[in-house]
Amino acid sequence: MGSTDMRTRESLLKKLKEKGVSIPCPESVDIGPEVSLERISGEGVVVHAGSKIYGPKTLILTGAELGYEAPVTINNCRLGREVRLNGGFFSESTFLDKVSMGSGAQIREGCLLEEGARGAHNVGLKHTILLPFVTLGSLINFCDCLMGGGIDSKNHSEVGSSYIHFNYTPNQDKATPSLIGDVPRGVMLREPPIFLGGQGGLVGPVRIEFGTVVSAGTIVRKDVLKKNRMIFSRATISKDMPFHMGVYSNTKRIIVQNTFYIANLTALRRWYMEVRNNFINEADMPQALHHGALETLEMAIEERLKRLGEVAARMPDSIKIYKKTSGGRFSDKAVGAKMEFHDRWQDMEGVFRNGYKEQGDLSKRDAFLKVLEKACKQGKKDYLSTIKGLNEKEKDIGTSWLQGIVDNIFQQVASTVPGFGI
Repeated sequence: MGSTDMRTRESLLKKLKEKGVSIPCPESVDIGPEVSLERISGEGVVVHAGSKIYGPKTLILTGAELGYEAPVTINNCRLGREVRLNGGFFSESTFLDKVSMGSGAQIREGCLLEEGARGAHNVGLKHTILLPFVTLGSLINFCDCLMGGGIDSKNHSEVGSSYIHFNYTPNQDKATPSLIGDVPRGVMLREPPIFLGGQGGLVGPVRIEFGTVVSAGTIVRKDVLKKNRMIFSRATISKDMPFHMGVYSNTKRIIVQNTFYIANLTALRRWYMEVRNNFINEADMPQALHHGALETLEMAIEERLKRLGEVAARMPDSIKIYKKTSGGRFSDKAVGAKMEFHDRWQDMEGVFRNGYKEQGDLSKRDAFLKVLEKACKQGKKDYLSTIKGLNEKEKDIGTSWLQGIVDNIFQQVASTVPGFGI
């Protein structure tokens, strides 16, 4: 990634204009020599002043618009049809059709924003997955999480302005991914939306059920696992208690939450391989965009394995600190479980990596794919209308299939560390 010499830049921009790309102020636009012009559509694409386009993987499809509000930099991003990136920095991420982001955005690696997902100004994301139509307000830091819920652009999950997903702990780790909704039900586009009120936050890792409403100003620190709940906080509780960095008193929770998260990402990857692949065509999702989404999901899974592995590697030191600060009143069971996490990490990681091959119950998968094939033959050819058009029983089959993938991975991970009693 980087600036090109004047002659090369002018030649590339000239070729883009000849393809039909609208570049109102070409003297202010930069494009890297590594960018493949064949991956940039000439139909309805607009590149405004100050934009920078880098990366050999960059893909820009019909009707995309860059930099309407402020300069945009993209690096190795895949943009679906009618994507609008109005200002900011976007790197190593994938945006499906009609995604939009306001100015001041910083979307870093490992983000997958599905159809119609959108954000207002000054949104920061990294390793974040938004299922269709999820909407983010302004001034938001929402890294290391997955969010779904809702059914369309008028009935969608939303995050209020000035919201934070707290993803960095006092122990200086990021094994903190949060599931806001889930994949097996979320992809069916029938679940009630989730609302996270403004000037609030989630302390990761947490799981939030569909239909949850979190009132403005509330910090969520615990899982919300019952559907259709209102969560609000009252006066702040002040506490002063001992803290020793590196002790990790919540190791079991870290393992459980990360396992659910990785298993859900794995189920979403399988969904792309088995379901989304039926919609690969120039009219719906080109192969290059589908490939980009899969690559982004794999990047997200690898990030989670890296972060969880870092915590496992810290367990011997954690045990030393725990014993030293416990005044001799430490639990042998807790010590044994921590050491088991450390010693069995490679086995646990192996389960997650084998998850790439996990297909779930094949009879349920095949039954759902037959339903899908029938729906496509009836004229519902685009992805969103096909999924939304399925009846409840048909969606139940698909959800059961994907949930089986999640459950299989979770059970295998639990068996690798029996000392935690997961």
